[in-house]
Amino acid sequence: MPRLLRLFLKLLAVLAVIVVAAGIWKREEIGRLMAVNSLFEPEKIVQNFSQMDQLFLTRALSRGEGPVSPLPKGPEAILPPEVDQWIKDRAVTALVILKTGQLVHESYHLGTSPEDLRISWSVAKSFLAALFGVIEAEGAIASLDDPVVQYAPMLKGSAYDGATIRDVLTMSSGVAFNEDYLDFNSDINRMGRVLALGGTMDGFAAGLTARDADPGARFHYVSIDTHVLGMVIRGATGQDIPELLESRILAPMGLEAAPYYLTDGEGVSFVLGGMNMRSRDYARFGQMVLQGGKWQGVQVVPEPWVVAMTSPQAKDGSAYGFQWWIPANASPGEVLAQGIYGQYIYINPSLGVVIAVNSADRGFNDPGVNDANIALLRGLAATLAAP
Repeated sequence: MPRLLRLFLKLLAVLAVIVVAAGIWKREEIGRLMAVNSLFEPEKIVQNFSQMDQLFLTRALSRGEGPVSPLPKGPEAILPPEVDQWIKDRAVTALVILKTGQLVHESYHLGTSPEDLRISWSVAKSFLAALFGVIEAEGAIASLDDPVVQYAPMLKGSAYDGATIRDVLTMSSGVAFNEDYLDFNSDINRMGRVLALGGTMDGFAAGLTARDADPGARFHYVSIDTHVLGMVIRGATGQDIPELLESRILAPMGLEAAPYYLTDGEGVSFVLGGMNMRSRDYARFGQMVLQGGKWQGVQVVPEPWVVAMTSPQAKDGSAYGFQWWIPANASPGEVLAQGIYGQYIYINPSLGVVIAVNSADRGFNDPGVNDANIALLRGLAATLAAP
């Protein structure tokens, strides 16, 4: 065979491999985009929320080498009759209740199980806030009033240039961002497509250039603020969020199962909403916060930081701490981590109650639903604490 022909055939073989590889990559990319578009469909949403690792790029987290921490059983709680109807109406998939650290109720619905690793959505923001408190106490962050670009220089020239760490912790960055989940072209949905297509979340954040307020001037819930907080932590420590979360929070907690994060195409964790964990482990995290950051005799998160992050911090007086929601007329330490489609960790230290909820509620954004959910959780806590 002539040498030129052999070279030509080799070139064809190489091109064939490239074409096949490109086809596989495109097929995976298209598959993830289709997963985003069908993620919340009525017949798929419950199952999807338990198997996000089959739909998106992910990063497994280690739970550490230690034993599983106990959740001692307490007397079974008698729940008010309206709870059963609420579970049905709001498509609740898991309800785990702790009273004085004891497991007093646990139920799973719509075909889910205790072993499911359920997506947390924005409950993940409160995990990152706890981690930030540990990193800050270790001295990696000089001041909450440092500019974010000091630790995340990629954001120079973006809408975040001029915002401080405190501004992003309190959702007061001033960045213009449309968080309407029902608007296909909203910023939050554009961000979701970046995630699905294997793009870069850092690049997405750096590409935001519009503001609708001065940094720190007013509270405006902007999910990408939490990603920027993650950029600050990574820049300050030189480590990925999973590495830090594993060693600082997860290993001391003695979780039942290793969680995982959704990631972008560069392997950067989706810290603003991509944590997947067992419902009992969400309750463990809530109990640790209720106990002032202490778990099984170990101070996991500094107590002064727990107090700070669960107290009103927004400069305009909004009921928001550092990535935690505070209900109206809250008792000391009464807070919620909450996410779309009905994810909650409700914490009431005065009553000694923690309630972890996972749901697949497609009506979560209907008028009054969130307020009614919070009222039910508060009422349930009060009932459980009654003599």
